[in-house]
Amino acid sequence: MKHTKRPFCPLSLYIRYLPTFLDSLPSSLSIYSLSLSLSLSLSLGVFIVQELANSEEILEESNNRRVVLALYEALSARDVETVHKLLAADLEWWFHGPPSHQYMMRLLTGTTSPEKSFEFEPLSVADFGSTVLVEGCDHSRSISWVHAWTVADGIITQVREYFNTSLTVTRFRNTNQSSPSDYPSSSINSLHCPSVWVSRLPGRAGKSVPGVVLAI
Repeated sequence: MKHTKRPFCPLSLYIRYLPTFLDSLPSSLSIYSLSLSLSLSLSLGVFIVQELANSEEILEESNNRRVVLALYEALSARDVETVHKLLAADLEWWFHGPPSHQYMMRLLTGTTSPEKSFEFEPLSVADFGSTVLVEGCDHSRSISWVHAWTVADGIITQVREYFNTSLTVTRFRNTNQSSPSDYPSSSINSLHCPSVWVSRLPGRAGKSVPGVVLAI
């Protein structure tokens, strides 16, 4: 049996001739069809809005990642001008780890000496909205580190440093959380927050390390 291929009809033609088609239907069926068409239109509109919102969020995360990676490149090249452009003048800095490991603060303030310098080489990068997580490890010194950067409008406004610390990142289910906050790892169950990221390098430092939960 020979099958004939139905010609493709674009959505715009359906919308154009929909009123004429509805006029030819009985009143009760016409009302039902109109209600159905409006429902489909609304569903399509909601889908488009959601897709646009998702695209904007992905674009924002990608831009934030680029900003943070550009900072590491500038730090490696000792490009002070670029570092100043990427960091807010009132940068918030949080630190968790041995005081002797405050390498980033010494690097940013120019108080580190060449023999005590520390090279930050990102081994993994993950982003969640305005928060960008970067992880690295110095095997020769048995040091693992994690940076949690907060980026707003292309400028880094906050950094949280974790040295030789097992970090678990969770999301608050309520939206009242205004900024990232640290909690003991034992409280992760009581917070009822799903974990979205866990550091993988502390074990490579060859020592037992404390655990911290970062809620974003």
